[in-house]
Amino acid sequence: MNPQWLCVQAPLAFVSVGAFFIATTPFERKRSEHISETRINDRIRVPEVRLVGPNGEQVGIVAIRKALDLAREADLDLVEVAPQAKPPVAKLMDYGKFKYESAQKAREARKNQANTALKEIRFRLKIDEHDYETKKGHVTRFLSAGDKVKVMIMFRGREQSRPEMGIKLLNRLAEDVSELGTVESSPRVDGRNMVMVIAPHKSKSDAKAEARKAANEAKGRTAEVKSRRDRAAAEKNAPTDA
Repeated sequence: MNPQWLCVQAPLAFVSVGAFFIATTPFERKRSEHISETRINDRIRVPEVRLVGPNGEQVGIVAIRKALDLAREADLDLVEVAPQAKPPVAKLMDYGKFKYESAQKAREARKNQANTALKEIRFRLKIDEHDYETKKGHVTRFLSAGDKVKVMIMFRGREQSRPEMGIKLLNRLAEDVSELGTVESSPRVDGRNMVMVIAPHKSKSDAKAEARKAANEAKGRTAEVKSRRDRAAAEKNAPTDA
């Protein structure tokens, strides 16, 4: 049997840990994917670790027993942060505080998370004023909602020889909506079309917050008007003294 297959090396990847780049193989990376929970303190069952101090300083490779002693002396936890490395990398930290801060950051990120969509609007080079205003209204609505807009001009026939007219139209639109967005991608030819991307000034999350505020204010005004009408009706129907 030809033993050459035994000499084939698995491709390596490099994991950055502090000031170190640790080489890992596909087998080691797959093993790390199955570690669903971070190992800390006595649950770290390896003879030695590459130790990182609480402020990110590199202590070096030390025996696991010594690393645990250092953690106890500093009243900290020994946390395995890169189990796939050889040896695994562990850091001294307050694990309870770390988990709490991580959970807080994750909740804040989910709260503020909003996906910005890329809307598309198409123009003809020879567009009348009414159609232009209608399409500009769509662009305004998209930008106000915090979405990017891909504006496309479709050329027909000999119109392709007049790209400067397309640029003029796109620049006009960019100027008309400049209070809501700015040009992220300048006009460029894409096949038979010309494309420009406009990005909103405000983020999607800010746009949603403003929309919620406006809705609440409108609801409050509606309730106030209703209350006034009810009071007026009650005063009108109230019995009068003879």
